[in-house]
Amino acid sequence: LVDQQGRGALTLAAVAKRTGVATPSLYKHVSSLESLRQKVSARVTGELAHVLTTAVAGRSGQDALRWVAHAYRDYALAHPGRYSMTQHVPDAQDPEHLAAGEQAVNVMVAALRGYGLDGDDAIDATRVTRSALHGFVSLQVDDGFGLPQDVGRSFERLISALHVSLSNWDQVAR
Repeated sequence: LVDQQGRGALTLAAVAKRTGVATPSLYKHVSSLESLRQKVSARVTGELAHVLTTAVAGRSGQDALRWVAHAYRDYALAHPGRYSMTQHVPDAQDPEHLAAGEQAVNVMVAALRGYGLDGDDAIDATRVTRSALHGFVSLQVDDGFGLPQDVGRSFERLISALHVSLSNWDQVAR
């Protein structure tokens, strides 16, 4: 539903219609629209974390960065509504979402481990990497790249720029 019609289309009535049940029947599973959105957000965040985990498995350094970046982009392009739901968390203290979010952060930290980063540097590098990837895929999903040049080439340049930055983190982080 959210991939086809966007995050705003996720309503109790729309879910009830799609599943062929009466709207009041949904209250056996969720207490409110907010609860529904929370559950979907947690589920798709876990789904994205799983995709990233699979992509990075057995890889390190630039190879891990490249695979995780492509998996991130591919997921966002294939599932734009779900991807959008990973960025909006109705209740940041929800245990299910906390677990999914922690898994997503951990896989990004693991992907960057080959750069010798740990502690606060690993978190900063993860934030920088996620911000760059999110910015790029958000623009691409929203057709924000209107020029005729190859978007894939630009994405490869982004990955290369991240690699150079991560490889020289001690100089970048001054």
